[in-house]
Amino acid sequence: MAVLVNKNTKIMVQGITGTQASFHIQRAMKYGTRIVAGVVPNKNESSYLGVPLFGTVQEAKDKTGAEASIVFVPAKYAKTAILEAIHAGLKLVVVITSGIPVSDMMEIKHELQQSSTILIGPNTPGVITPQEAYMGIFPDSIHKGGNIGIISRSSTLTYEVVLEINKAGFGESTVIGLGDDVILGTSFVEIIKQFNNDEDTKAIILIGGIGGNYEIEAAEFYMAQNKKKPIIALILDDPTPLSDNKGLAPEILCRGITTAEDKKSILRKAGMIVVDDINLLKDELMQL
Repeated sequence: MAVLVNKNTKIMVQGITGTQASFHIQRAMKYGTRIVAGVVPNKNESSYLGVPLFGTVQEAKDKTGAEASIVFVPAKYAKTAILEAIHAGLKLVVVITSGIPVSDMMEIKHELQQSSTILIGPNTPGVITPQEAYMGIFPDSIHKGGNIGIISRSSTLTYEVVLEINKAGFGESTVIGLGDDVILGTSFVEIIKQFNNDEDTKAIILIGGIGGNYEIEAAEFYMAQNKKKPIIALILDDPTPLSDNKGLAPEILCRGITTAEDKKSILRKAGMIVVDDINLLKDELMQL
């Protein structure tokens, strides 16, 4: 079953003719991902890489039935592209673009609240359901199908976790990179809900960091649930105290949580299994 994306998901690509998009989309199509449309404003060609081109997201959706989009648009144009996808009513938008201004993301977040669109990213490796389909830039060869769902705020650590659990004999139902930027389109809570409703997911691995409230919100949500799947949490240590990070907007600073140990303590109290070392994942998974 998996979550968000599978072999039947019809996907469009905004910015498909860019160098990065071209490379990754060809790989995705070879993997089996259904890329049904490309969106290029002021297009001069009717197709690219064998994919039909359209001038707008709405046209691409109407003509192909696409329900999801991958955004490879440069940061200065990303807000326009993302809002276009939201306003067209797409179910899922995966934003690979990094460096989108905080003010743009705050406007996008406001629009998301008025819609049913799920936005993954920005600055995300994407979403992958192994052996079915993926949206993004994942090194697809390292993934294998299984029943462990992964939600992460760290691209690099995600790959390490995947390799570790595969080596231990497990596999993934779906892997979702929430993104490495300050303001994210989707929270841990939303994806935990998705995994809780997925019959193919037996346990969840949450990979977080010390910035922002995302992990705290997940802990509060998890503590309040009666029926829930086990979550193993791994928090990325960062030697920089949160209060010293000038890149964070005041409204998204943590509630006094300044270290990885603070977050680990809260997650443990919520009932999650917290590991301090990636090498301990195997032992915890074996005990579930």
